[in-house]
Amino acid sequence: MTPTLQDQQDIADLMNGWIHRDLSQWDQLLELFHDDGTIEVTWFEGIFSQFVEGSKKMGGSDLVTKHLIASPVITFNGNRAIAETNAMIVGENVKLGIGCSNHNRFYDLIEKRDGVWRIVKRQSVYDMGTFTFPQGLVEIDQSIVAKYPREYAPLAYLLEQSGFPVKRIFATKFSQLEKEMKAEGLAWLRA
Repeated sequence: MTPTLQDQQDIADLMNGWIHRDLSQWDQLLELFHDDGTIEVTWFEGIFSQFVEGSKKMGGSDLVTKHLIASPVITFNGNRAIAETNAMIVGENVKLGIGCSNHNRFYDLIEKRDGVWRIVKRQSVYDMGTFTFPQGLVEIDQSIVAKYPREYAPLAYLLEQSGFPVKRIFATKFSQLEKEMKAEGLAWLRA
């Protein structure tokens, strides 16, 4: 199957559909993934429908996030595709007076089933991050920051301080974890 412009647009729409998370549009968010779809990001790993439930909980907390999504780079093989999409995660906990700005790349395995493209697996590679201080400098506990790779330490710190702990190390730009993720993704694409 040769991908069409419509296939490319459908996958780009999936990537842009992440706005539904920021807008608490949970039913529309669920439509981005196949029912058995999974996600692995800093604060959650598992079935996507459970991620949506966790996102509802996060939406009721003091933590506010927004995602800025770029156009994806898509590699096709029949009814499978991989999309790598630059994104920026902006977060803020007003009560704590801290925020972050984190650049990442979503690495999505996408499959066309019954004529519909949806995400099978979403992972993230973290490129760089910084703290923000919306209303002036606030002291940061450096011992907590030091637990995480520099590329996403501000995001992990903000998540942890807001009650959403990061439980393992995730892929960062050019890391061994990123290489392994991409090798596994390419094997899946070619299968």
